[in-house]
Amino acid sequence: MKLRKIISLEYVIAFLVTVFFYWHFDFSFVYFVLFLLLPDVSMLGYMVNTKVGALFYNIGHSLVMPAILLVLGFVTVSTPLLMVSIIWLAHIFLDRALGYGLKYEEAFTKTHLQQIA
Repeated sequence: MKLRKIISLEYVIAFLVTVFFYWHFDFSFVYFVLFLLLPDVSMLGYMVNTKVGALFYNIGHSLVMPAILLVLGFVTVSTPLLMVSIIWLAHIFLDRALGYGLKYEEAFTKTHLQQIA
């Protein structure tokens, strides 16, 4: 099995884990579907240029912020924070399963996972 397929499979599993936890907490799947693609708003930075676009995209697609929100959601027992963080993580895992990684400044298609065709 090629390494790229293994990496993709890992992210599919991570996505399924987020869906499981979302279901486990009995959150509304309507919100899940409505907000799953919301982090892609960060691509609007590409309207300025590739440097700004990569910066905004990477902020919206880094695991750091949703992981912090997840911890804060657990510590404060905040349902909205847990929902947001799980949906955000699910989006990132789904993107990465499809090969969309963090972006380099040179081009949208140049990611830390691969060159997107």
